[in-house]
Amino acid sequence: MKKKIKKLYLNKKKRYLKKIVGTAEKPRLSVFRSHKHMYAQLIDDKKGHTLVFSSTLDKTLTNIVSSTSTKEASSWVGEDLAKKAIIQGIFYVVFDRGNRPYHGRIQSVAEGARKEGLKF
Repeated sequence: MKKKIKKLYLNKKKRYLKKIVGTAEKPRLSVFRSHKHMYAQLIDDKKGHTLVFSSTLDKTLTNIVSSTSTKEASSWVGEDLAKKAIIQGIFYVVFDRGNRPYHGRIQSVAEGARKEGLKF
């Protein structure tokens, strides 16, 4: 039974990612949420390269927020990612929420990136 559930999940993920493709001009902003941390990266799917990344594992974040699993920390990840992207000349992205609802910490990453100037 577990194999069948895994196969259904992978098929659903493939259908979801088929619609979201990043290029060098408009990379994919991929967000991953674990229980303790947030990770965000800009990916060029044509070449298969990560262009910019940011996460709550960064040492400068520990001076700003007390916990890495909050909306405030997630917003900081979005802002940091947007600053790094704009330095590299990336202004437009395609948002990839990782087959999770646009809610909570994932939403705060997107809002932080928009606040610093990225356009979705």
